Amino acid sequence: MLHIAVCDDEEKQRNKIAALINTYLQSRPSLNGQVEIFSSGNALLARAEDTGGFDLYVLDILMPQLSGIDTGRCLRTLGTEGEIIYLTNSNDFAADSYDVRAFFYLLKPVEQGKFFQVLDGAVEKLNQRRSSAIVVSTSDGPRRILLEHIQYVERVGRCMRYYCTDDIIDSQSIRVSFREAAAPLLADRRFCLCGASFVLNFQHVAGVNGQMALLNNGRTVVLPRAAATEFKKAWGCYWLEERSL
Repeated sequence: MLHIAVCDDEEKQRNKIAALINTYLQSRPSLNGQVEIFSSGNALLARAEDTGGFDLYVLDILMPQLSGIDTGRCLRTLGTEGEIIYLTNSNDFAADSYDVRAFFYLLKPVEQGKFFQVLDGAVEKLNQRRSSAIVVSTSDGPRRILLEHIQYVERVGRCMRYYCTDDIIDSQSIRVSFREAAAPLLADRRFCLCGASFVLNFQHVAGVNGQMALLNNGRTVVLPRAAATEFKKAWGCYWLEERSL
């Protein structure tokens, strides 16, 4: 099920976008989707906090009280990794959309063909993230972990400890180097080796300040001193490239 949120302070606009998305879903029989509409960023945030968030957000930017950009920042702070599509009458906020890792930025009036093309891209990206996983050998047997759920991994003693969005998982003892054991993660561009025994998922890093990596759930991770500068540069490059895809 694809959960989609539409937020616009103008009733006519939000109903129009919701209708377009429903038309899109009907034209893609393989997709099973549900659309919820919101008249304010605050209402959307309250719902996202209660439910754990949506897969896709279609947000107006120019809204009273809480703008679409500020709403996006708050969603990222909550830890939601759903794709964000911005709709606006102005080009002035394109740069700001980078801050919240928006998938796309569309000018109103929205043209159906272009909108459907953007939705296809967002859905494809979501599907790729949902299906990418690794299998970890643990004392309780093999565990399949979705890559998008892994925040970071570190070596603890002789095992790999996976810090996930909903659990902490320890592997069985490894008999190779940490880098070799982490190779399946490092093959995915979201993951970065930081020091000799630490891997972080760029998707879950909201900011880097000195040796501190701020995760989008509010937690902080201390980076190895010698690797912090290069990690910050790599993190910035990842999001610039991600936004241009």
